[in-house]
Amino acid sequence: MSTLLKSATIIDSSSQFNNQKKDILITDGVIKKIENSIPNKPEYNVIVLKNLHVSCGWFDTSVSFGEPGYEERETITNGLQTAAKSGFTAVAVNSNTNPFIDNKSAVEFLINKSQIFPTSLHPIASLTKNSEGKEMAEMYDMQQSGAIGFGDYNKAVKNDNLMKVALLYAQNFDGLVISFPKNTSIAGEGLVNEGVNSTKLGLKGIPALAEHIQIARDLFLLEYTGGKLHISTVSTAKSVALIKEAKKKRLHVTCSVSAHHLTLTDDELESFDSNVKVTPPLRTKKDCKALQKAVKDGVIDVITSDHNPIDIENKKVEFSAAMDGTIGLESLFGAVSSVLSLEDSIEAITSKPRAIFNIESTSISIGEKAEITLFNPEESYTFSKKYIDSTSKNSAFLGKELKGKAYGIFANNQLVIN
Repeated sequence: MSTLLKSATIIDSSSQFNNQKKDILITDGVIKKIENSIPNKPEYNVIVLKNLHVSCGWFDTSVSFGEPGYEERETITNGLQTAAKSGFTAVAVNSNTNPFIDNKSAVEFLINKSQIFPTSLHPIASLTKNSEGKEMAEMYDMQQSGAIGFGDYNKAVKNDNLMKVALLYAQNFDGLVISFPKNTSIAGEGLVNEGVNSTKLGLKGIPALAEHIQIARDLFLLEYTGGKLHISTVSTAKSVALIKEAKKKRLHVTCSVSAHHLTLTDDELESFDSNVKVTPPLRTKKDCKALQKAVKDGVIDVITSDHNPIDIENKKVEFSAAMDGTIGLESLFGAVSSVLSLEDSIEAITSKPRAIFNIESTSISIGEKAEITLFNPEESYTFSKKYIDSTSKNSAFLGKELKGKAYGIFANNQLVIN
C-alpha cells in the first residue's frame, strides 16, 4: 500500500524542499517521490487535509505512563496511541512506575510492550535504585538494553558525591545523566511559586532559589567531572542565565522546558484548580518571557509536554493534597505555537532532542524512511476534554485558547490520523 499526501507544506530545515508545498508519495514506509503534483492511482491511500503541513516526526523527551503499577492513570497502549494522535513519532518515557524502571528487565519490558505501535518508546531509566537517591542504578546494563538516559523523575539527587560519581561513570559508555532542578531543603513543603500570588492566596511557596541552587551545584559538578548533563524542565529566568553561562564555558549541558511553563503563569492559581499544580511550580510572567526568549536564542534546547497523568482520586481533591502533574501530549503543539514561531517550535521537538538523546534523525527527502508528523499550524480552538485521549484528564490547558493542531503521524509504516 502506498500513501499519497497531497499539497503538504514541508517544514524541515534539513530538506531541499523546506517551506515548499509538495505532494509526497510513501511506499512500504519509504518516501519515494516529492513533486509538485503526483497523479492519483486506485491503489494509493490519498490524504487530503486542510492547510496540511508536515515535518520530521516530533519527539517528546519527558512522558510518564502509569504502566507498570499505575495502569489506572495510563497504560502503555493508550499512551502510545495518544502520542500518535498528538503528532509524536517517538517518546521518552520516565521511570516513575511501580516498580521503578531501575534495572535491565524493566527497561526491556517497556521496549517489548511497545514494539507494534507507530510511535516508538525510548525508556529513561532511574539514575538511582528505586529513585531513592541513595545508590546508583545499573546504568550500563540498562543502556545496553535500550535506555537512552538516566534520571529520577521529578526528584533531585541530594547526595553531591553520588551525582559526581554518576557523571564520571556515565562517560565510560557515553551515557546521559538527567538532573531535576529542585533543592528539597530550600523548597521544603512548598506547593506553588513563592511570590505575590502565594502570599495573596495563603499557599506555601517554593522559592525560585531552590531551582537555582540545584542547577548551580550540578553545573559545578559537571565542570569538575566532564560528561553529559541534561537539566529537565527549567522554569525561571535565572536558571536560563546559569545554563547560558555554562554553555559559554563549553560544558556539555542541555536543558528542556515544558509547554506549560512556556505559556502559563502562577496567575492560574487564583482558581485553586489542582490541574495547574505542577513540578516545578508555574512561575511569573517575567519567567515565561525569559523562557520563550531562551528557546528562540537556543539556550533552551528542548520543549517537552512533561506529560504526567494523575487519576481523579489523586487530582480532584483539595489543592494541598493533590498530586503534582498535568497531561500535555494533546496540547503541546497548540500551546507552544501560540507563543513561538513555527520554525522554533518544530526544531525544539524534532532535531534538537534527537541529537541530545542520540536518536536517529530523519529528513523529508526522497529515499528516506518516512517518519512524519502531519499538522495544521493555523487552527485555533478552545482546548476541552473532547480533545483529550489520555485516560487521565488532568490538563492545565482546559479552557485555554490554543493555535495549531496535529492531524497525526506516519511512522513505522503506519498511518494514524486523529
